[in-house]
Amino acid sequence: MRLSASSLALLALLALLAVLPLSAARADDPCAAFSWDVHHERELFGKDAVDLASGKALADAPALTPDHLYELELRAQPEISFALPPSRTWPAEATYGGMARITVAAAGVYRFALDQGAWVDVVVNGAMLKSRSFQGRPGCSAPHKIVEFELPADRPAILEFSASVTPSLKVTVTRAPVQ
Repeated sequence: MRLSASSLALLALLALLAVLPLSAARADDPCAAFSWDVHHERELFGKDAVDLASGKALADAPALTPDHLYELELRAQPEISFALPPSRTWPAEATYGGMARITVAAAGVYRFALDQGAWVDVVVNGAMLKSRSFQGRPGCSAPHKIVEFELPADRPAILEFSASVTPSLKVTVTRAPVQ
């Protein structure tokens, strides 16, 4: 079957019209700009958060479980006895922080998604883990920032949150999809 030039032009126009609403929706949603697949994290940020007080020290740091949304009540950073000093310093107005802990059963890459531009460090066996990668999206808070770390199985990890400008922080921990 051979199509005329006008039929081809009509098909091209229809294809363009079908794609335009999707492009406009992505432009209107800053959270859609992540280059990673963040459907799971976005789904979790759409649920009710579990409220927890963050720890001032490891002894009172709450345990987090993957695949839940938490809202951590943060503390003034000078009150916190971090296991290791935060790996980054921030402006004077970023004065809130806190600690939590997690132990995962399976080793692998895990994502820490935050609703704001706060800092997250992970300490295992007294050493700061280096993040594998991160992404953030201005204008998006569900989540705003995602940082990936390689976590070992069955070893406690200390999560150190710092440099928040607000006294609370929403956070999820998820296993990164296998690429």
